[in-house]
Amino acid sequence: MNLDKKKILKTLNPNKVWLPAAISVGFVVFLILTDDEITAQRLNLIFQADYLPVILAFCMLLIKELAYIYRIRSLTNKDLSWSSSVYVIILWEFASAVTPSVVGGTAVAVFILLKEKINLGKSLAYVMLTAILDNLFFVVVAPIALLIIGFDIFPDFGQTMQGVFITSYSLIAIYTLIMCLALFYRPRLFKWFLIKVTGIKFLRKWRYAAYQHGNEVMWASSLIKGKRLGYWVRIIAATIVAWIARYTILNFLIVAYTDGVSFAEHIVIFGKHLILWIVMLLSPTPGSTGTAEHFFMQSFTGYLGHYTIGAAMLWRVVSYYPYLLVGAIILPRWIRKVFFKKSEESE
Repeated sequence: MNLDKKKILKTLNPNKVWLPAAISVGFVVFLILTDDEITAQRLNLIFQADYLPVILAFCMLLIKELAYIYRIRSLTNKDLSWSSSVYVIILWEFASAVTPSVVGGTAVAVFILLKEKINLGKSLAYVMLTAILDNLFFVVVAPIALLIIGFDIFPDFGQTMQGVFITSYSLIAIYTLIMCLALFYRPRLFKWFLIKVTGIKFLRKWRYAAYQHGNEVMWASSLIKGKRLGYWVRIIAATIVAWIARYTILNFLIVAYTDGVSFAEHIVIFGKHLILWIVMLLSPTPGSTGTAEHFFMQSFTGYLGHYTIGAAMLWRVVSYYPYLLVGAIILPRWIRKVFFKKSEESE
């Protein structure tokens, strides 16, 4: 893995918040200018939400972050302190918020763990395992949602969304299957396969990277094997709690704009949000800005009507902008902690 310090610190930069914010605001402005039905009066409907469900949506966000903090501390066998676990999760979320979802923040996450005194092998193992756990949630729950709800889970005019979902889901499923086999079953075979494939003439320029990645997987595999059942129960439970909390944020926000939502409708909303999230993973924009708002309006206008654009804005305010804001505030303090304090101590 290429842990280029300059490149990573360029990602971990408070000024990075402006681009996704500009894209998100620009998308809303574009809608206002191009859709005659969107008026200032309709935009003001955002303030007509019931406050209690909005507060509960923020509570779900907090529960999600607490579950992630607990998971990373459990993953590291408590090698991370609670305060370090908070820093890791906040900065990891910040890095994900300012980079395209399709790029991911793996290198940044490894770098953060390294700076929190987790050695390279363990950092790689923990980040790979975290990715697998998160992806497994999608891979397992998405087909269940489709079986229960059917393809009505996609909007009537959402053929594009359906195609993007199938592509995104297939890529996630294939990647997760390969990584599970590599980490838990045959890491050496995985390395051999990478080296053989990159031996093909037009792939040779990636051969060293493949060799390096094969070594990383073997290293990570040796550190993960032999963990007790309790270890797996804790991190899997934390993963499930985190993702359920993430998706129920939208359930509360839709309740805030409607007279009432039945239990069956809550299940459909949860499933639609799951599908939307998988679609967002292929977005080329930082934090899926623009893409998220567009597909949100396709998916939930049937529930929200004239409140749709206001609810879309509020959804991003609750589920996305806190990472930009808190990350930009915490980041300078963390940089002082891991770089300047060490320099002062060495002097």
